[in-house]
Amino acid sequence: MKNKEMKFGTKAIHAGIQPDPSTGAVMTPIFQTSTYVQDAPGKHKGFEYARTQNPTRDVLQNNLAALENGTHGICFGSGLGAMDAVLKLLSPGDELISTNDLYGGSYRLMKQVFGKYGIKFHYVGMNDMDELKAKLNENTRMIWVETPTNPMLNVVDIKKVVKAVNGKNILVCVDNTFASPYLQNPLDLGADLVLHSATKYIGGHSDVVHGAIVVKDEDLANQLYFIQNAAGAVPGPQDCFLVLRGIKTLHLRVQRSCDNAREIAAFLKRHKKVSKVYYPGFESHPNHKVAKAQMRDFGGMVSFDLKANTKTAANKVLKSTNLFSLAESLGGVESLIGHPASMTHGSIPRKERLKVGLTDSLIRLSVGIEDVADLKKDLSNALK
Repeated sequence: MKNKEMKFGTKAIHAGIQPDPSTGAVMTPIFQTSTYVQDAPGKHKGFEYARTQNPTRDVLQNNLAALENGTHGICFGSGLGAMDAVLKLLSPGDELISTNDLYGGSYRLMKQVFGKYGIKFHYVGMNDMDELKAKLNENTRMIWVETPTNPMLNVVDIKKVVKAVNGKNILVCVDNTFASPYLQNPLDLGADLVLHSATKYIGGHSDVVHGAIVVKDEDLANQLYFIQNAAGAVPGPQDCFLVLRGIKTLHLRVQRSCDNAREIAAFLKRHKKVSKVYYPGFESHPNHKVAKAQMRDFGGMVSFDLKANTKTAANKVLKSTNLFSLAESLGGVESLIGHPASMTHGSIPRKERLKVGLTDSLIRLSVGIEDVADLKKDLSNALK
């Protein structure tokens, strides 16, 4: 059966994956080697040096490409390693327009690393296409979309962004980390590149750091393969094996997280000590209709603000949960709780954070796959 004919759950287990031809092993082996024997100079079995190619990595790249309905997957040692490769497609003098509500590490890489090399970055609210269009000029080469956003859970209409730059030779890259390929496929909506911190939902077990890009265009893929090899930010075969293993339950894990998050969001919305809940599944969410149209469900992430709008109040909650572990990252089977202002988004100036509603009391939840009754009880006790 061809990849495009498979349903998602079947793709997760079978797409791009064959039994090992040398042994018949059902699970892709970990090819823990740095180099490969050649019969003669340049005459080999398709593998020369492990920075350039590794059989375990090849299988994962093919599997990821199928999950995102792309043709080429390119893997890296982390999500930021993948983003670094995407930004290396730009040249001095180029400009990039980004979502103004984005992961702090992405902001840091743009501003503090690539900003030194003559690349200009603009940050706009992408719920308003007029704001995006106002920043477009002859130097614009890329649009960076994060949706749902981290941690405010804004939803960007990918089709509208693509339409706004149609015919202008501008690449659209979507960070799909919060949604995962199970919930959203940006390439189907017209994006040129889709990026993941595979550390999160794709790996799913908080035991690996990994990044990936998927594209449809062969020329774009070749540019990224060149950067992957030339810069060398590649993952090891053990990491690739762990991500492949995680993918086999991706659809099951993410759906359970979505189901749990739906109940957690409703619970928090009713709680007397909570002032606001950010969750795309609410009909009152500004872009609920967009989320409903371009996503299969609303995700496992929930953010909320306290009526006692202080960092001190937030810290009391953060220190009082038992099942929600206080930790950075997201997308694992276990539930996590975090304080974006001082953790994941600490590199963004407070003034900029407050503009998008990221207050000092905002708390972000990555809702796992535990029994939801226990999770609600844990939050209830912490909020007391």
